[in-house]
Amino acid sequence: MWRWRAPWVKRPKLLLLDEPLGALDKKLREETQFELMRLQDELGITFVVVTHDQEEAMTLATRIGVMNNGVIVQTAEPHEVYEYPNNRFVAEFIGNVNLFSGSVVSDERDSAAIQCDDTNGLIYLDHGISCAPNQVVSVAIRPEKMRIARNASNTPNNSAEGVITEVAYMGSQSIYKVRLLSGKEVRITQPNTQRDTGERLTWDDHVYLSWDADSSVVLTS
Repeated sequence: MWRWRAPWVKRPKLLLLDEPLGALDKKLREETQFELMRLQDELGITFVVVTHDQEEAMTLATRIGVMNNGVIVQTAEPHEVYEYPNNRFVAEFIGNVNLFSGSVVSDERDSAAIQCDDTNGLIYLDHGISCAPNQVVSVAIRPEKMRIARNASNTPNNSAEGVITEVAYMGSQSIYKVRLLSGKEVRITQPNTQRDTGERLTWDDHVYLSWDADSSVVLTS
Protein backbone atom coordinates (compact mmCIF):
# COMPACT_ATOMS: atom_id res chain seq x y z
CA MET A 1 0.00 0.00 0.00
CA TRP A 2 1.46 3.34 -1.06
CA ARG A 3 1.64 6.08 1.57
CA TRP A 4 2.19 9.70 0.76
CA ARG A 5 4.53 11.61 3.04
CA ALA A 6 4.90 15.35 3.08
CA PRO A 7 8.39 16.25 1.83
CA TRP A 8 8.98 18.68 4.67
CA VAL A 9 8.54 16.06 7.43
CA LYS A 10 11.99 15.26 8.85
CA ARG A 11 13.32 12.47 11.03
CA PRO A 12 16.23 14.12 12.82
CA LYS A 13 18.94 12.13 14.59
CA LEU A 14 18.84 14.57 17.51
CA LEU A 15 15.93 16.51 18.97
CA LEU A 16 16.50 19.57 21.18
CA LEU A 17 13.74 20.24 23.73
CA ASP A 18 14.10 23.57 25.57
CA GLU A 19 11.98 23.54 28.76
CA PRO A 20 9.21 21.58 26.97
CA LEU A 21 7.19 21.00 30.14
CA GLY A 22 7.74 24.31 31.90
CA ALA A 23 4.17 25.61 31.48
CA LEU A 24 2.38 22.41 32.55
CA ASP A 25 0.83 21.66 35.93
CA LYS A 26 2.34 18.90 38.09
CA LYS A 27 0.10 15.98 37.02
CA LEU A 28 0.21 16.78 33.31
CA ARG A 29 3.96 17.35 33.59
CA GLU A 30 4.49 13.86 35.03
CA GLU A 31 2.27 12.23 32.39
CA THR A 32 4.11 14.04 29.59
CA GLN A 33 7.47 12.92 30.97
CA PHE A 34 6.42 9.30 30.49
CA GLU A 35 5.09 10.12 27.02
CA LEU A 36 8.45 11.65 26.04
CA MET A 37 10.23 8.56 27.33
CA ARG A 38 7.91 6.34 25.27
CA LEU A 39 8.47 8.42 22.14
CA GLN A 40 12.23 8.38 22.58
CA ASP A 41 12.24 4.60 22.92
CA GLU A 42 9.89 4.14 19.95
CA LEU A 43 11.62 6.54 17.57
CA GLY A 44 15.20 5.89 18.65
CA ILE A 45 16.04 9.61 18.50
CA THR A 46 18.48 11.19 20.92
CA PHE A 47 16.72 13.84 23.01
CA VAL A 48 18.68 16.75 24.49
CA VAL A 49 16.40 18.28 27.11
CA VAL A 50 17.07 21.65 28.72
CA THR A 51 15.42 21.83 32.15
CA HIS A 52 15.93 23.48 35.52
CA ASP A 53 13.98 20.68 37.22
CA GLN A 54 16.37 18.06 38.65
CA GLU A 55 13.60 15.48 39.14
CA GLU A 56 12.62 15.92 35.51
CA ALA A 57 16.23 15.43 34.44
CA MET A 58 16.52 12.28 36.57
CA THR A 59 13.29 10.92 35.07
CA LEU A 60 14.06 11.58 31.41
CA ALA A 61 17.81 10.97 31.23
CA THR A 62 19.64 7.71 30.68
CA ARG A 63 22.92 9.39 31.61
CA ILE A 64 23.65 12.60 33.50
CA GLY A 65 26.80 14.70 33.45
CA VAL A 66 27.45 17.00 36.42
CA MET A 67 29.63 20.01 35.63
CA ASN A 68 31.48 22.22 38.12
CA ASN A 69 33.34 25.33 36.95
CA GLY A 70 33.29 24.10 33.37
CA VAL A 71 34.63 20.64 34.21
CA ILE A 72 32.51 17.47 34.14
CA VAL A 73 33.09 15.88 37.55
CA GLN A 74 30.81 12.84 37.22
CA THR A 75 28.98 11.11 34.39
CA ALA A 76 26.74 8.14 35.13
CA GLU A 77 23.20 6.81 35.13
CA PRO A 78 20.81 8.92 37.23
CA HIS A 79 20.55 6.44 40.11
CA GLU A 80 24.34 6.15 40.34
CA VAL A 81 24.85 9.92 40.45
CA TYR A 82 22.22 10.17 43.19
CA GLU A 83 23.17 7.14 45.28
CA TYR A 84 26.95 7.22 44.78
CA PRO A 85 28.15 10.81 44.25
CA ASN A 86 31.91 10.88 43.83
CA ASN A 87 32.51 14.15 45.65
CA ARG A 88 30.87 16.68 47.96
CA PHE A 89 29.83 19.01 45.14
CA VAL A 90 27.84 16.32 43.33
CA ALA A 91 26.21 15.16 46.58
CA GLU A 92 25.04 18.69 47.39
CA PHE A 93 24.08 19.60 43.82
CA ILE A 94 21.89 16.58 43.05
CA GLY A 95 18.88 16.40 45.35
CA ASN A 96 18.91 17.00 49.10
CA VAL A 97 21.57 15.55 51.36
CA ASN A 98 22.77 15.67 54.96
CA LEU A 99 26.55 16.03 55.21
CA PHE A 100 28.41 15.16 58.39
CA SER A 101 32.10 15.74 59.08
CA GLY A 102 34.16 13.13 60.90
CA SER A 103 37.47 11.27 61.22
CA VAL A 104 38.14 7.64 60.33
CA VAL A 105 38.72 5.43 63.39
CA SER A 106 38.67 2.04 61.63
CA ASP A 107 38.70 0.86 58.03
CA GLU A 108 38.48 -2.84 57.30
CA ARG A 109 37.65 -4.72 54.11
CA ASP A 110 33.96 -5.12 54.97
CA SER A 111 33.36 -2.32 57.49
CA ALA A 112 34.42 1.13 58.58
CA ALA A 113 33.72 3.51 61.44
CA ILE A 114 33.86 7.30 61.57
CA GLN A 115 33.86 9.42 64.70
CA CYS A 116 31.38 12.21 64.10
CA ASP A 117 31.01 15.23 66.38
CA ASP A 118 27.87 16.31 64.51
CA THR A 119 26.01 13.21 65.75
CA ASN A 120 27.97 12.79 68.99
CA GLY A 121 28.79 9.19 68.12
CA LEU A 122 30.11 6.72 65.57
CA ILE A 123 28.88 6.26 62.02
CA TYR A 124 29.30 2.65 60.93
CA LEU A 125 29.41 1.50 57.29
CA ASP A 126 29.02 -2.04 55.96
CA HIS A 127 32.00 -1.69 53.58
CA GLY A 128 35.57 -0.46 53.59
CA ILE A 129 36.46 3.03 52.35
CA SER A 130 40.25 2.87 51.72
CA CYS A 131 41.12 5.85 53.91
CA ALA A 132 44.04 6.59 56.21
CA PRO A 133 43.56 6.45 60.00
CA ASN A 134 42.25 9.76 61.41
CA GLN A 135 41.58 11.06 57.89
CA VAL A 136 38.88 13.73 57.90
CA VAL A 137 35.99 12.86 55.57
CA SER A 138 32.43 13.89 54.81
CA VAL A 139 29.57 11.43 55.25
CA ALA A 140 26.55 11.94 53.00
CA ILE A 141 23.11 10.58 53.97
CA ARG A 142 20.01 11.27 51.88
CA PRO A 143 16.98 12.54 53.88
CA GLU A 144 14.76 9.59 52.91
CA LYS A 145 17.30 7.11 54.31
CA MET A 146 17.02 8.49 57.86
CA ARG A 147 14.33 7.36 60.29
CA ILE A 148 12.70 9.65 62.85
CA ALA A 149 10.94 8.52 66.03
CA ARG A 150 10.02 9.61 69.52
CA ASN A 151 12.05 6.79 71.09
CA ALA A 152 15.76 6.06 70.83
CA SER A 153 17.04 3.16 68.72
CA ASN A 154 18.66 0.12 70.31
CA THR A 155 22.18 1.17 69.34
CA PRO A 156 24.06 4.40 70.10
CA ASN A 157 25.74 4.27 66.67
CA ASN A 158 24.26 5.49 63.38
CA SER A 159 21.93 7.64 65.42
CA ALA A 160 21.42 11.17 66.68
CA GLU A 161 18.88 13.13 68.66
CA GLY A 162 17.48 16.61 68.42
CA VAL A 163 14.42 18.84 68.23
CA ILE A 164 12.07 19.37 65.28
CA THR A 165 12.29 22.95 64.04
CA GLU A 166 10.16 22.73 60.87
CA VAL A 167 7.50 20.39 59.45
CA ALA A 168 6.05 20.21 55.94
CA TYR A 169 3.17 17.82 55.21
CA MET A 170 3.05 17.10 51.46
CA GLY A 171 0.45 14.36 51.28
CA SER A 172 2.51 11.42 50.11
CA GLN A 173 5.42 12.39 52.36
CA SER A 174 6.38 14.59 55.29
CA ILE A 175 9.57 16.63 55.60
CA TYR A 176 11.14 17.38 58.96
CA LYS A 177 14.01 19.69 59.82
CA VAL A 178 15.73 18.69 63.06
CA ARG A 179 18.33 20.60 65.06
CA LEU A 180 20.71 18.06 66.60
CA LEU A 181 22.23 18.41 70.06
CA SER A 182 25.45 19.53 68.34
CA GLY A 183 23.54 22.42 66.74
CA LYS A 184 23.66 21.00 63.22
CA GLU A 185 20.38 21.05 61.29
CA VAL A 186 19.41 18.01 59.21
CA ARG A 187 16.51 17.15 56.91
CA ILE A 188 14.45 13.94 57.06
CA THR A 189 11.89 12.82 54.47
CA GLN A 190 9.40 10.15 55.50
CA PRO A 191 6.74 8.54 53.26
CA ASN A 192 3.20 8.60 54.62
CA THR A 193 2.58 4.92 53.96
CA GLN A 194 -0.22 4.59 56.50
CA ARG A 195 -3.21 6.77 57.28
CA ASP A 196 -2.46 8.79 60.39
CA THR A 197 -4.30 7.40 63.42
CA GLY A 198 -2.25 8.90 66.24
CA GLU A 199 -0.43 12.01 67.33
CA ARG A 200 1.80 13.35 64.59
CA LEU A 201 5.34 14.56 65.11
CA THR A 202 5.33 18.33 65.19
CA TRP A 203 7.32 21.44 66.04
CA ASP A 204 9.53 21.34 69.18
CA ASP A 205 9.17 17.55 69.62
CA HIS A 206 12.30 15.82 70.93
CA VAL A 207 13.11 13.05 68.46
CA TYR A 208 15.69 10.39 67.68
CA LEU A 209 17.17 9.72 64.25
CA SER A 210 18.70 6.49 62.96
CA TRP A 211 19.91 4.95 59.70
CA ASP A 212 21.31 1.70 58.34
CA ALA A 213 24.98 0.90 57.79
CA ASP A 214 24.49 0.88 54.00
CA SER A 215 22.81 4.31 53.90
CA SER A 216 25.98 6.42 54.10
CA VAL A 217 28.41 7.46 51.38
CA VAL A 218 31.89 8.62 52.42
CA LEU A 219 33.35 11.53 50.43
CA THR A 220 37.01 12.41 50.53
CA SER A 221 36.84 15.44 48.22
